[in-house]
Amino acid sequence: MRFRARLTPRGGIDRIEGASPTGELRVRVRAAPVEGAANEALLRVLGDELGVGRTAVSLERGATARQKLVRVDGLEPDELLAHWPGLVLEKR
Repeated sequence: MRFRARLTPRGGIDRIEGASPTGELRVRVRAAPVEGAANEALLRVLGDELGVGRTAVSLERGATARQKLVRVDGLEPDELLAHWPGLVLEKR
């Protein structure tokens, strides 16, 4: 499954804030947006929260933007929605 995420680098803490009213996942990370550090932190935080390996979470689009398209393999849509109600999922 895929979903949109809005990343806030240098956010002071690694934390998932939940789905926004528009259905994108809001995530803060401590890492700066330098050499992919914030993107790696995003993928690590998502993997930890979902209980999946780091390789199951990938970035499909938005490597240099705040708006990301994230792909998660190995989970069903209802499992993602159980973590973040209101999240809008996209089909592959």
